[in-house]
Amino acid sequence: MKIPLLPDHPWRRASDGGLAARLLKLREQLGPMGLASLALLAAGALFTVFFLNPLQEKNRQLESSLARHAGRAVQPGVASGKLDAFYAYLGKSEAPTDWLAKLYGIGRATGVELQSATYRTPSAQNGTARIERYEIVLPVSGSYLQLRDFVRRSLAEIPVLSIDQLTLKRESRNDGDVQAEVKMTLHLVKP
Repeated sequence: MKIPLLPDHPWRRASDGGLAARLLKLREQLGPMGLASLALLAAGALFTVFFLNPLQEKNRQLESSLARHAGRAVQPGVASGKLDAFYAYLGKSEAPTDWLAKLYGIGRATGVELQSATYRTPSAQNGTARIERYEIVLPVSGSYLQLRDFVRRSLAEIPVLSIDQLTLKRESRNDGDVQAEVKMTLHLVKP
């Protein structure tokens, strides 16, 4: 059912011909600057509704997630305990010479031919550091399987050892032996 508008209703006046005529008149009165201003207001409202409000909601979700996870951060006491456990792991009672003897024993047991090694303690170590490093450059030769077994057993049996670099070289394709240079480091806690 359609309700008829009264003749004196603001949307329908006899003098201006109705709503469409009033809108045309308003457009003329506002001019290009007024219409551009209305368009900017409408664009701002659309931006707020479709972009700004969803971003604010996402921000609230991220802040609540951050608040939930903030309690899970590592406390200083826990980190200190982990560091103490690390130093206890490296703090073995063996001297560097004991570890080197063990390394040579592993070489003999795996059949790897050990040659003259060079050892050095880096001189640029920080005096307050709790860890001392002994760098070892060890030329070895043997079959590929023997070298692989030597490296695997060395890392398994010497917990303070790290392999820094391994260079393999074979003289010819038919040669069964592989020449290698193994750069290792012993990490020991200062007494």
